[in-house]
Amino acid sequence: MSKAKDGDIVKVHYTGKLEDGAIFDSSKDREPLELTIGAGNVIPGFEKGVIGMERGGSKTITVPPEEAYGPVQEELIAKVKKENFPENITPVIGEQLQLKQQDGNIVNVIITEIEGDTVALDANHPLSGKTLIFDIELVEIQ
Repeated sequence: MSKAKDGDIVKVHYTGKLEDGAIFDSSKDREPLELTIGAGNVIPGFEKGVIGMERGGSKTITVPPEEAYGPVQEELIAKVKKENFPENITPVIGEQLQLKQQDGNIVNVIITEIEGDTVALDANHPLSGKTLIFDIELVEIQ
């Protein structure tokens, strides 16, 4: 039976979990994820985990932050005064906001801390700095 290798188009079902077991994503209730190994469309650690799998095979992989969404970058966390928020927005920890930069680009941020009149806005990917665990089933190699 052939094994998945760089350049192959594959379909996989997966469940992504954090180290505490919390599920952050799964394809189980939808179509399997189709990807070309080596194309860089998914995190590097996930691609590496699929390489060598056979059709119908399953395995669990652990992906460190360096092969996932990277470490938390402190320079992507900004502290702003509550008075700088529009009147219709009351900051709440965990709330996601979109900010328009001076160049017109949109940046997604999450409110991670509120201390006094200061609010921390984090533009890191929500899974940055986290070790990810994936249960993977290789459905098809095209």
